[in-house]
Amino acid sequence: MTAVGIDAMEIWTGKLKLDLAETFAPAQGDDPGKYTKGLGLRASSFPDVYEDIVTMGANAAYRLMDRKGLTPEDIGRIDVATESAFDNSKPVSTYIAGCLEQVYDENFHHANKGERKFACISGTQSLDDAYNWIRAGRNRDRAALVIATDTALYARDDPGEATQGAGAVAMLVDEDPNLVELSTEQGYGSADETDFLKPNQQFPSVDGKRSVNVYLARMREALEDFAEVAGDIHPGDYEMIPFHTPFPGMVRKAAALGYRHIIRGTDVGDLMAEEIGHQPMRADFETDDEFHAAIKEYTDALTETERYQDWYANTIEPTLQISREVGNWYTGSVHIARAAGLKHARENGLDLDEARLLVASYGSGAQAEVHAETIVPGWEEEIGALSIDEQIRNRYELSFAEYEQIHDVHNHEAESDVEEFTAPEDEFAFDGWGRMGERKYRYVE
Repeated sequence: MTAVGIDAMEIWTGKLKLDLAETFAPAQGDDPGKYTKGLGLRASSFPDVYEDIVTMGANAAYRLMDRKGLTPEDIGRIDVATESAFDNSKPVSTYIAGCLEQVYDENFHHANKGERKFACISGTQSLDDAYNWIRAGRNRDRAALVIATDTALYARDDPGEATQGAGAVAMLVDEDPNLVELSTEQGYGSADETDFLKPNQQFPSVDGKRSVNVYLARMREALEDFAEVAGDIHPGDYEMIPFHTPFPGMVRKAAALGYRHIIRGTDVGDLMAEEIGHQPMRADFETDDEFHAAIKEYTDALTETERYQDWYANTIEPTLQISREVGNWYTGSVHIARAAGLKHARENGLDLDEARLLVASYGSGAQAEVHAETIVPGWEEEIGALSIDEQIRNRYELSFAEYEQIHDVHNHEAESDVEEFTAPEDEFAFDGWGRMGERKYRYVE
């Protein structure tokens, strides 16, 4: 059976930076550690005046196609995952295709285009769609272009404001990939939840405590479901575990839960039992509250062990390095976690050929998906082609007053007339409004 997976990827971050410790925290009257230690974030990325989900997605896609020497005739499918769409009918993929047609002689008229929505998990669902399309033999030797693009903007003074971010990830899905091969096994955890939603509104309504609990519950279900089809899981089976990362602090909680689950019945679990005791079992407690208190006490002890901390440092921490600098990208967050982990491996000379990743995606509302990926020879060249470090370094750093201005620019309800902070160059840019209220774009050389 021919391997199908991600052949290559590109990342595009918003061109503005808000430093959380030096700029945001003082303006909010907060201790910088609330953000750098509690949330695990150092900075957020924002789109400039001429940037939005279309330009970021189109710029990532164009870089990817140009680097791989592709033309529209090579692409049979364009799927965009976003929860920042501005049209309830016309998909963002058509706008992005229109942008790309400005720089190619051919068009995408014979490519299937769509838009996926299920909060942050829709980027992974779009990968699944592309994988299934190729597996079904419907691709006619063409590849799929999957783009996750979002501007995660919160209302001013909302508790989630510090987690904001903006950027896009473009992924080429094809046979015989050069980055990772996707597994056929998947696990799901899904329930009707109201942890985070946007009912006909731009800014999310979030029940913060509930959102954390729902994230962890669906992740646990997905991991259990994955083990049903993939077999027993051991902590040493996977080189890294990229999680959906709304902020790194959330991943700390999910990683502890996941580790606690996968060591059960293993040699690692036996060693942990000798060190901190056996994991609590519900049957041993009279009430749920007693059981949950015991689980919390056990998990706290687990995360303090040297064995767990070594596992976390090698398996989880490398996947968080991009997110710390750019914030939450919603549909793209788990995919920049994958890129960050592989980038760390390349920079440290790790040989990951045929090693495996366990990818844990999540979307509020709510659903989690867990699947495995095999890293294939060629991954180092593909990861080495990314320019995300340069993009992060070159962002324009906002003062707090400038942040307030750019927030108004991207707030659909606010009136603003702000000059751009940077100049577009060799990229797509917003170019005003059309006669039917549509957004228009042009390529700026």
